[in-house]
Amino acid sequence: MKIHVKGGRLVDPKNRVDAARDLFIAEGRIAGVGASPGGFKADRTIDATGLMVMPGLVDLSARLREPGLEYKATLDSELYAAVAGGVTSLACPPDTDPPLDEPGLVEMLTRRASSLHLAQIYPVGALTAKLEGERLAEMAMLRHAGCVAFSQADAPIKDTMVLWRALQYAATLGYSVWLRPQDPFVSREGVAHDGDVATRLGLPGIPAFAETIALATILELVRATGTTVHICRLSTATAVDMVRQAKAEGLPVTSDVGAHHVHLSEMDLGYYDSHCHLVPPLRSLRDRDALQAGVGDGTIDAICSDHTPVDEDAKLMPFSESGPGATGLELLLPLTLKWAQEKKVSIVDALARVTSEPARILKIEAGHLGVGAPADVCVFDPEIYVKVTPRSLRSQGKNTPFLGYELPGQVRYTLVAGDVTYQVETRNE
Repeated sequence: MKIHVKGGRLVDPKNRVDAARDLFIAEGRIAGVGASPGGFKADRTIDATGLMVMPGLVDLSARLREPGLEYKATLDSELYAAVAGGVTSLACPPDTDPPLDEPGLVEMLTRRASSLHLAQIYPVGALTAKLEGERLAEMAMLRHAGCVAFSQADAPIKDTMVLWRALQYAATLGYSVWLRPQDPFVSREGVAHDGDVATRLGLPGIPAFAETIALATILELVRATGTTVHICRLSTATAVDMVRQAKAEGLPVTSDVGAHHVHLSEMDLGYYDSHCHLVPPLRSLRDRDALQAGVGDGTIDAICSDHTPVDEDAKLMPFSESGPGATGLELLLPLTLKWAQEKKVSIVDALARVTSEPARILKIEAGHLGVGAPADVCVFDPEIYVKVTPRSLRSQGKNTPFLGYELPGQVRYTLVAGDVTYQVETRNE
């Protein structure tokens, strides 16, 4: 189908475009920007007057809960939530049940996702068998099955020798390894940031140095092996400084932060609000401010949703016993816009953190609207504020600290490979 998106404000961070330009789509790709290609005749015209037209969002962490955890969410519900949030490409961590450590599981997941014709998924394979941190997974076979990188998700590798061997092997084959830094011994049984709030509430704490001890080990191993490593879900000010220094040194590292951590701190725990039980925990105000600054100056390359749908019963438990995580696919764009507004960051720089930068980390052809690029497009109204309610969320998981908030940005259309996968007909819905 040939589609003409007309009258919109085109924002393409990779190509540094922010201007009123029409977009022309044919055969699933961008056929023209600004000027109509020769002989182009649209089968459908989308009126984007007063709207922003941007590349579809690229999310570096979205748990889809299949296989094995369908009582929390399904591919159908979460991929629909993705396109409802303007997310057209997403990476899914390997901590499913069973973990993504077998090529057959990866192929089944990608085949089923492809059949839904919604967002594109990019599986991240298990770094070790069953995520047990003892024996390396068959990375070459997993890569052949479609894995874009390798990770332990939140499962630790307690034996540093195993991690060293894993990085050596990945470096030999040119694979990227994604690691979330947290010392499993220092953080054991903790559920909140080790600070005044956790003390007042009587919650077991996770100190900031649980993150930095593990990060120091990872960076030393990167120096030794030269492996490309992506640091997932930074949460502390000191860790941001460490990544900044590592980049200045020239180490092949990138990093991301969860959208919730850009806005929230331990102060939001209130009176045991289990929606704020996250991994890593919400840290101090100083840490939150450092994360915001790190995103602003590029130390932190990307903002991700860290989408983790949790069943309602698990969130009704006492804070320490509740299931950690928050839904985020539909909030990634609004929370990024909110950060940009509050910190007076240009729309081009802000949207780069959820389009071109995560696409660069994933090494995929997405996140921009250059001629010839896949026609993954998000059209949204920046002037409309949407109230976050359980009913407004398409995700099966209704667990978010932002329930009741009014956030900027209503997605009007989402296109994946040139097909309209989501649309809102009226602007006041």
